[in-house]
Formats: sequence, structure tokens, C-alpha cells
Amino acid sequence: MFVQIACAQVRSPVHVLDRIVWESLTTYHAPLAEGTALARRFQRDVNLFASARDDSKAALAELSALVRPGEQVFVAQVPDIMIPSDLTEVKTALGVQMLATRVPDAVPRTDITTLTDADAPEMLALAKLTEPGPFLERTHRMGRFIGIRSDGRLAAMAGERMRIPGYTELSGVCTHPDFRGRGFARRLSAAVVSDIFARGDRAFLHAWKSNHTAIALYEKLGFQLRAAVNIAVLTKL
Repeated sequence: MFVQIACAQVRSPVHVLDRIVWESLTTYHAPLAEGTALARRFQRDVNLFASARDDSKAALAELSALVRPGEQVFVAQVPDIMIPSDLTEVKTALGVQMLATRVPDAVPRTDITTLTDADAPEMLALAKLTEPGPFLERTHRMGRFIGIRSDGRLAAMAGERMRIPGYTELSGVCTHPDFRGRGFARRLSAAVVSDIFARGDRAFLHAWKSNHTAIALYEKLGFQLRAAVNIAVLTKL
């Protein structure tokens, strides 16, 4: 028995970004994945996202097998989410997937630095404070991250998350409350997107549908809505 969650409009997966978690786990991020040919998840210290290949009973059973009792995983996709009966919904919500339509205008980069493993503790602390999305000890290994420091502190950061041939996700955009209002998020986002375009990929992103402030910022950077996205946080009791 399976439970169907329909938050977004019903549509067949016809675009490679519709099941972006699966596509990322089986291409660029395969080295950071665990699972089978039917279902995969990120390694537990990398991220919480998991995905079945499709809605077949076999694939959904494999997805369930990847979740240990008491664990949580995030499922995010355009098609309706089918949930195995032995997994329980913790939260469901609606997001948006946006696609960049142009290279952003150039921004000053003199104070922008590339973040490395040495910065990981500060990156994790900033993400826990601001909650830009699931961010764990090794999330920064999913792609290149950049940041701005002020008075020796990591004031803001932005980087890359899901990636497949031809597309890279802008993610992890956050600013410490002490440094908001200085345009750091806008500049870092523009820099990340410009670098994605420069290597021949197209940038995309996800945001909560209710986060109108973030969506407005991304629209100014040239992003347009591509699709509504269903999001579910699942656990095994």
C-alpha cells in the first residue's frame, strides 16, 4: 500500500529537472550516494535528500529500505510523491523550481572568497542559524561554495547543490542576522550563477513557495518559475 501526496499540479515527468534528486544521485553526485539502481540517498553526513527512480512498487520499497528507524529524509520532485506505507510524513510543503534565463550583471568580488574544508564548521553553524535548507557536515562537498567575511566572521555564503550534465543548482544562500541588509546574498548568488554559466551549465534553484522575499530576489537575478515542486519530509517509526 502506498500513500500519494499531491501538492503541485499533476504532470508526467518530462524534463530532466522533474526528478532532480534522482538525476543528481545517479550522475554528478554518484560518489556521494548510497543505494541501488531503484532508489538512492545521499550519504548521511552529506545531505538528507533521497529519491526513488520511479513510482514502481519495487522502487518505493527500495526507498523505504534506505531509511533507518528514527531517521528523516527529504523527497523533492515535480511529480506527485508516492509514499510507502511504512514511512510517515513529518512535513509536506510546496516549493518552486526556478531556472536562470540570463547571466546576472557583474558584481564586485574583491571581498568574496572560495570556502574550503577548513571553513566547514563555520558554514555548518551559519546554516543551522539561518536554515537555508538541509545542510550537514559534508554538504559543502556537493559543489563550490563562496562566502564573504566581515571582522573575521563568515557573514554570508552561497554555493552549489544538485548537479547534472548541463544544470547546476544555486543553494545554501544565507546571511548571518548581524550582516543583513548589505546585499551580500544578492552578490554571492550573482557570482555563483555567473560561474555556473561560465562553465557551460544553466543555473536553477528551489525555494519555498511561501518565501516571497527570496523569490523576488531571484527574479531580479534573472530566474523564472519553471515548475511547482512537491516536498515531503519522511521518517520511519
